[in-house]
Amino acid sequence: MDTRSRSQAVLAAILGNAFEWYDFGVFGFMTPVISSLFFPAEGLGQADAVLLTTALFGTGFITRPLGGIVLGLYGDRYGHQRAMVLGMSIMAGAMALMACAPPYRVGGALSLAMVIAARLLQGFSVGGEFATSTTALIELAPPGQRGFFGSWQITGQVMAQIMGAGLGYLVTSLFTHAQLYAYAWRIPFLFGLMILPLVFTLRHARHRPAPGGHAISTGETLAHLLGQRPQILVGMGLVVASTVSFYVIYAYVVTYAATVLHLPMVHSYQVQLVAAGAMMLVVPFSGYLSDRCDKRAIMLASLLAYAIMIVPLYIWLVAAPSIARLLVLQVALSVASGMFLGTYCTFLVDLVSPQARATALAIINNLVVLLVGGFAQFIVTWLIQATGLKIAPSFFVLGGIAMGLAALASLPASRNRPA
Repeated sequence: MDTRSRSQAVLAAILGNAFEWYDFGVFGFMTPVISSLFFPAEGLGQADAVLLTTALFGTGFITRPLGGIVLGLYGDRYGHQRAMVLGMSIMAGAMALMACAPPYRVGGALSLAMVIAARLLQGFSVGGEFATSTTALIELAPPGQRGFFGSWQITGQVMAQIMGAGLGYLVTSLFTHAQLYAYAWRIPFLFGLMILPLVFTLRHARHRPAPGGHAISTGETLAHLLGQRPQILVGMGLVVASTVSFYVIYAYVVTYAATVLHLPMVHSYQVQLVAAGAMMLVVPFSGYLSDRCDKRAIMLASLLAYAIMIVPLYIWLVAAPSIARLLVLQVALSVASGMFLGTYCTFLVDLVSPQARATALAIINNLVVLLVGGFAQFIVTWLIQATGLKIAPSFFVLGGIAMGLAALASLPASRNRPA
């Protein structure tokens, strides 16, 4: 493939991945507002409303395994770019539904039904995004650059965090409280809806055959998967580590800062922007390094650093909550997480055979995200209420990091393939 065609295909995969994750994650950024709009205060305290909203956030993960399997099988058979375009089309419909949902005081049960339907569709769509875009990016990589190209999958997700935090900061700083709750909360959702057609068009502008499309039957794909059960279990352990970190430390931070630490929401978005910017610098560097060093060693060192830091940082933050301390915690954990994630995608792809990569990655990623990530925010919110410990999220994340370390410890060191 010539350089121009490769660049266009890579840009399409990165942008599509970024905006699809933005659309899925923006709900988490807007949790404090959504909890007030769709769970009326009558009979509910703020803590209970937030708890219900985090549970609603988790419904989007119920359909992720189904979407991952359907879009993964589709991508393995017909091409990963086609699967990405299909997923984006579904996401566009979900965003339109969310942007149009009236608050509970206007629509009642219909409002909740619209939000739940939007979350279920978002989950189905994003269920196939990680697998198809990761596989496509790594298949596009020239020799000796698989780790670097794979790292751009995570870079796209970090771009989504920057967009989400940036839009959250803008709407909370440019609009009054009344305006925010009246209409401005819809702007981040509308932004995602407006940008998707651009990326959709870019992905259709193909100048080459789509990657993937091995033309094997569904039965053959499933046979490949059954023969790789040990690799799938190892992959799940790694996904647990990345999932708890992302959904508790990043997606939950604005809610945690506003409702637990009682810090200004607008400044929490600023913290997210800085932390995401730090991670965006680290992830490609980690991918570049993984093409030259042992991937397993990079990931082990990163998770160990994360495990050592997280509880002391939370204790320090809770002792005297401030935006400055929150910033230190977020940036420190972002650097450690970025070093892990920059190598993680290519490592996962190399665990499984090429004939069933998209399907295997979809199963590995989405089952873990459903079981661990989908209701992580709900669990830590409940843990804080049940124990009275504001540092409870750190224990939950530490358990996930330990599972990732155990998965890596079960594999021998290898430069390119885990085993």
